Amino acid sequence: MVDTEPVTDRAFGPAIFVLSGLQLLVVLDGTVANLALPKLQDDLGLSDAGRNWAVVAYALAFGGLMLLGGRLGDRFGRKKMFLCGVTLFTVSSLLCGAALNGWMLIAARALQGSGAAIASPAALALIATTFAAGPARNKAIAISAAMSGAGSFTGLILGGALTDLSWRWIFLINVPIGAVIIPFARKVLVETDDEPMELDALGAVLATTGCTALVFGVSMGTELGWTHPVVAAGVIGGLALLAVFLWVERTASRPLLPLRLFAERDRLITFVSIAFAAAALFCGSVYIAQFVQNILHYSALRAGFAFVPFGLGLAVGSAVASKLAARMPPRALVFAGGLIVVPGLIFGSTLDSGARYLTDLLPPILAIGFGIGLAVVPLPLCALVGVGDSEIGPLTAITSVAQTLSGPVALAVIGGLATARTRALGGIDGPPSGMTAAQLDALGKGYMLALLGCAVCAGLAAVAALFIRLTARQVAAAQHAQEVNSVG
Repeated sequence: MVDTEPVTDRAFGPAIFVLSGLQLLVVLDGTVANLALPKLQDDLGLSDAGRNWAVVAYALAFGGLMLLGGRLGDRFGRKKMFLCGVTLFTVSSLLCGAALNGWMLIAARALQGSGAAIASPAALALIATTFAAGPARNKAIAISAAMSGAGSFTGLILGGALTDLSWRWIFLINVPIGAVIIPFARKVLVETDDEPMELDALGAVLATTGCTALVFGVSMGTELGWTHPVVAAGVIGGLALLAVFLWVERTASRPLLPLRLFAERDRLITFVSIAFAAAALFCGSVYIAQFVQNILHYSALRAGFAFVPFGLGLAVGSAVASKLAARMPPRALVFAGGLIVVPGLIFGSTLDSGARYLTDLLPPILAIGFGIGLAVVPLPLCALVGVGDSEIGPLTAITSVAQTLSGPVALAVIGGLATARTRALGGIDGPPSGMTAAQLDALGKGYMLALLGCAVCAGLAAVAALFIRLTARQVAAAQHAQEVNSVG
């Protein structure tokens, strides 16, 4: 038996440094890679699909294994799993930085995502067992959330600066940070009780491999042709694995994805809206970063600074939505966000190499951030309406998985369409360095089609939200329940 009582009534100290430091690493790593893609693609000679896999591999592993990662902490001890996850994340970061070719990088990125999927749920759960309920735990949660937010902003600036030196540094910087976190964690964190339970490892493997096979098949469709056996095997095999996954979840004693939670109509529509909104954000961030660096010839650092207003718009939109969530039905807020995001993306899809930052880029970047901010507050709360306290944690985790996995699937489809358009206009698939002016123009038009695809995803998210029948009072009750649950 190990001690599970909170060990400190002070929020500030080594424990929160360790736990929030991991959250900073995970969020930062998901942000910086987008800025490094152009240089990474050029250095390793990747195709457009291979370039996208540098972000897709991380997201698939992280999202696909996140639910299992949380169960591993419950089963074997959260401190132990936290240390295992951080160690795997640190070692795989070193492998990413030392990658000799595209396949080595993609494999290492998948390992990185696996480490994050193990460590991140354990870190969040350890806050409850490390800090006493009340002010200490409230402050610790606030610090962890602030570090996650800081990771988004820091990733833009630090990622840009490091990428200008070498794309390898965006991964290698994790190694010394992880080397500091591990010994501190061993010393200051207290292990939790392990809970004998059946682990749904089969479900996690089926979900992750099914999504991976599906994304692989779709992404290779534009390169090999949609009738190619490899493409057909990927798509059909992926769908078959996901079908088996649903069957396993129906029969498992402790399923990772309790299907009963999807029986309620409003919750199911909510997840559809969340998935499309996350897809628009994930794909948009990839292709806007490509456009400003490869077509407008921004440095990585300048591109990072250019996206800072997006975070400001997101923060303002989220603050406004938090105030209005208890007064307006969620469908109104989400649809209003869509009415802002969709025109912004459509306008962005009309830009070319003559675009100027202040007049052409800054307004849609601010607007899109604000519009997304309006949606990201009410949608997760809609998923929690009408559930018991014991189901808030699992539903919050499922929401995170939906947000994480929908992006790679959408990127495979939208990326394939973008590459097809580039080729149809006389462009080539590969690193932009050495391309002629005509080929770069074709590449830019492919990027713009991708942004139009993102606008479609955002529009579908907004339209789906119109069918959510929940009231502002129900959302306010869910918001209160979430706050109570998060502070224990």
